[in-house]
Amino acid sequence: MIFDPAIKIWNAPAKLNLFLHITARREDGFHDLQTIFQFIDFCDQLQFKTRRDSQIIRHYNAPLIEAENDLIVRAAKLLQQNGKNNRSKTTGLDIYLSKKLPMGGGVGGGSSDAATTLVALNNLWQLNLSENELAHLGLQLGADVPVFVHGQAVWAEGVGERFTAIEIPEPWYVVIIPEVHVSTAELFSHPELRRDMPLISLSDYKPGSGENVFETLVRHDYPAVDVALKWLNNYAPSRMTGTGSCVYAPFDSEAQALNCLNQLPEQMKGFVAKGRNISPLYEN
Repeated sequence: MIFDPAIKIWNAPAKLNLFLHITARREDGFHDLQTIFQFIDFCDQLQFKTRRDSQIIRHYNAPLIEAENDLIVRAAKLLQQNGKNNRSKTTGLDIYLSKKLPMGGGVGGGSSDAATTLVALNNLWQLNLSENELAHLGLQLGADVPVFVHGQAVWAEGVGERFTAIEIPEPWYVVIIPEVHVSTAELFSHPELRRDMPLISLSDYKPGSGENVFETLVRHDYPAVDVALKWLNNYAPSRMTGTGSCVYAPFDSEAQALNCLNQLPEQMKGFVAKGRNISPLYEN
């Protein structure tokens, strides 16, 4: 994707879950969880051009997602409908996307793209919505969207909508992308999913503790994830992010992370990225 150099490019970063526990299944069918979200400086990039009509047109290939289900398009239309001035209701968009974050990888690509769209269009259309107002709108698109809107590493609870900003180490990460697409919906309905992990407090949490409650299930059902974790564990303690499929390991330096990545077998894909407590969305 070649962007127009005269128009601002907006970052939509990946996130990692440093642990992920499910503590209860609620009466509404959703799950209570506890997790830490940290951003990394590996990003999709978006560019928006205004149109004189009110149409939302995407100029990128999304063969698996119809426009009406595309979180970027849905975010733009949501802001069109909820803007505080007429500009959003009468102005359309041409949307351009350079896609790097894997779908079904557990790095929050769709949610991050949606959040970046909300933040960017709030700026472009001069809507002056507050961060909290954008986050409230984002929750209609997905539980993770508010985290990306606020743009800080957080300790999250509930369905992910209650969170506390935290300051944690920002290591270098090696992230491996197994060539599989993991269904989040299927995992949350899995009969063997553990849903009764004990609550822990932020004050009791120690870096590197906890686990990803989905990891055992995904390793069993998606052997490529198991292979990636076994390989990466040879270099550093490794973990799956979100509901998978991406796996990661932290390193103290970029050199150490690059040395690990350079050993990656040819059949595997991966990258090195820096942990960020402040989202690269706000570093533009």
